[in-house]
Amino acid sequence: MNRLTTQVAVIGAGAAGMSAAALCAENGLSTLLIDREEMPGGVLLQCIHNGFGLHYFKEELTGPEYAARLEAKARKAGVEFLLESAVMDLRDLGDTKELTVYSGRDGVTVIEAKAVVLSMGCRERNRGNLGIPGDRVAGIFTAGLAQRLLNMDGCLPGRTAVIVGSGDIGLIMARRLTWCGLKVKTVVEILPHPSGLSRNIAQCLNDFGIPLRLSTSVTKICGRDRVEAVKIAPLVNGKPDLSREETIECDTVLFSVGLIPETELARKCGVKLNPRTNGAVVDGSLMTSVPGVFSCGNVLHVHDLVDFVSEESETCARHVIEYLRGGAGAEPQLPAEPDSRLGYVVPNTCRRGSAVRFYMRPRILCRKAKLSITAEGRTLLTKNVMYVKPAEMISVELPGEATKDLSAGAALQFTLEEVEK
Repeated sequence: MNRLTTQVAVIGAGAAGMSAAALCAENGLSTLLIDREEMPGGVLLQCIHNGFGLHYFKEELTGPEYAARLEAKARKAGVEFLLESAVMDLRDLGDTKELTVYSGRDGVTVIEAKAVVLSMGCRERNRGNLGIPGDRVAGIFTAGLAQRLLNMDGCLPGRTAVIVGSGDIGLIMARRLTWCGLKVKTVVEILPHPSGLSRNIAQCLNDFGIPLRLSTSVTKICGRDRVEAVKIAPLVNGKPDLSREETIECDTVLFSVGLIPETELARKCGVKLNPRTNGAVVDGSLMTSVPGVFSCGNVLHVHDLVDFVSEESETCARHVIEYLRGGAGAEPQLPAEPDSRLGYVVPNTCRRGSAVRFYMRPRILCRKAKLSITAEGRTLLTKNVMYVKPAEMISVELPGEATKDLSAGAALQFTLEEVEK
């Protein structure tokens, strides 16, 4: 059995992992980046469309270009890559963390690290998560799998398709399939509003005349050996109106119905999870409930843009550096409490007097809203937000000056109010 020691072990070599690892290594920490794939980059490698990097690199890149730049940055900083290696177990031993890693080349390796960064990303929800009736036939894919088959393996998933869910991957695949000569009959969304970014609705559906059916449910997938049709019906009071059910012939169904953070390792290590995000509960330093274990990127909460993933992951790395150099104090944490119009707020707590960037997901749809952060009867910060929708995150930085005089038992109240119809 092989043994390695490192100061920082980063699990997952996607945008989050490479961004965090590069900054740790640049600051003189021995950093090991572990990933189960043969190449770093994660899902970016199959996203051959452009639109990445406008915030982080200040220019428009494709997914592989974005990944290549992060990899080059990490290697230049001295990050050691351990690829084609799966982390099977993560244990908290107090001052150190023990990772059990398996690879076909090296067998089992036990790694001891002073700090661990969880950056494993997330996986797609599939048909099984929705319980849609019908036979188990060929031609049913998640949107991400279809994207990989088409963009990396050069395989067409079918000839005519219906996409279930209006998540960003599904919208991008609607455009990609159309470019490849497939007919996308419709995109079906159970919610009364799209789940993806507005720019993807415009560029991937409207520009190609692909209809989006809101407040509509798939009632059955039909076929014998392969998909032959899907049945859909509009929702009335939350239930399909079967009297208005219609059949759409197709040979392929793609599911783009949300993402689930990969939290199996976090559970094994005893990390407390947040039921609102399905990721870890983290404090203002993005450290989990297990000291020395940090989390960032889509494994923490699902982001809209990869640029924000890199931004958050570098913040996480700065706190890892502070932690290992003994700079993190034992200051009581102030809980962040969202109102009913916000799905979640991350981080879940913050230290008094420390500047923190909060990310949150709205539950309302409106043209203009006001975000307020209050505590102990006074307003700490307000921000006007335009074109609020659940598909797009809101972020705000709360200065340390705003919280330094709060009592140890104070809570930060996050309120989102519609101010214009």
